[in-house]
Amino acid sequence: MAGTTNFPSNSFMKEQNFKNHTQMVPGYHYFTSGLILILLVGAIINVFTVPREQIFTATLLCLIPVILISLFWYARVFALKAQDRAIRAEENLRYFVLTGKTLPAGLRISQIIALRFAPDNELVGLAEKAAQEKLPAKSIKMAIINWKADWYRV
Repeated sequence: MAGTTNFPSNSFMKEQNFKNHTQMVPGYHYFTSGLILILLVGAIINVFTVPREQIFTATLLCLIPVILISLFWYARVFALKAQDRAIRAEENLRYFVLTGKTLPAGLRISQIIALRFAPDNELVGLAEKAAQEKLPAKSIKMAIINWKADWYRV
């Protein structure tokens, strides 16, 4: 498990590390959010330019981008929560296999998520240090010497 990547077709990707581990999906993060923003701006402009008798319809049209923004936001949050739960379970199991104990109780989910990048030989010490010193996720990631890639979380 240590030192390997877990993405089946990662041969075309460069090595993952602290500087490049965040993943953006252009179609979701840029294209879709940009279109929703354009729709919102257009709907607001429409409200201020339509004749008075059409203001109700124009106002209702403003609800469409607001609803889409809400859907866009919650779709992302719900997916991340599900991924966070899976990561917590995976890392707890990995720690248990290595130590016979569960992860230290004081670890926050953000710390556990950061620990997923630590290889097996660094996980135990780093987890204990993170719990004792209440290290932020960024510090945990920066302390990892041999980065273990995670290509699944976006």
